[in-house]
Amino acid sequence: MTTAGLVKPPAPAGQSRRLSSGARLAWLYARSRRVPAAVVALAVCGGVLRAALNWHWAIGSGLEAQQIPLIIETGAAAAIAVTSHGPFGEPERATGRWLPCLRLFTAIGLTGLAILALALGATGENLNEGILVLARNVIGITGVGLLTSLATGGLLAWTLPIGYMAFCQYALLEAWRAPWTWPVRPPSDRGAWIAACLVYAACSSSPSAAPGPSSPTTASAPSTGAAGAHQTRARPPARHPSPASAGTRAARPPA
Repeated sequence: MTTAGLVKPPAPAGQSRRLSSGARLAWLYARSRRVPAAVVALAVCGGVLRAALNWHWAIGSGLEAQQIPLIIETGAAAAIAVTSHGPFGEPERATGRWLPCLRLFTAIGLTGLAILALALGATGENLNEGILVLARNVIGITGVGLLTSLATGGLLAWTLPIGYMAFCQYALLEAWRAPWTWPVRPPSDRGAWIAACLVYAACSSSPSAAPGPSSPTTASAPSTGAAGAHQTRARPPARHPSPASAGTRAARPPA
């Protein structure tokens, strides 16, 4: 037996180039969507939740004890929704065929990271209704934010989650039972889970966000009408006298 069969052939250059270009594309997309800043914001939300549970910021008990955690969960969902904003606007949506996949994977990854960060913040503390309600709230409110980004753009995607959170604060005090007020429902409520997951699935399957700012190159493109053709029309070169004709004209005696 020889060692020739144990040596693996090197990977083709084209395959390694495709992998490196794919990783670079994902990283550039993450940077353009401010994903690193969103990761820091999710870590901060986890720390704030731990401080709120440790120092008992909640007022009352039962459903009223979910008010402060719901505010923190909404902040994490709003941070995820803002990452749907793209700085390149319509040209990116027209030419980027990988944009829907990158948007889907980014939303799913950040949602899972938000649940993990908040769950770590609540570890060892008394979180009312447990981690399941926390995860359901993050999933549903993130879906509300991403659906908002389809109409308003990513920079204003936090507005409707904040409004929904304020409405759910009232629903917590009134103990509403509707499935679309899933923060009020217990962890095992099937209707609340279905409502939250449907909202998230609807936003994740959407193709792109609302139109953003136009590209600088598109905005500064010259017009192609009659005025543009008149402005870009080349002028004929000026005619200069040759040295021979100039000398002949200088030697000609006056009349």
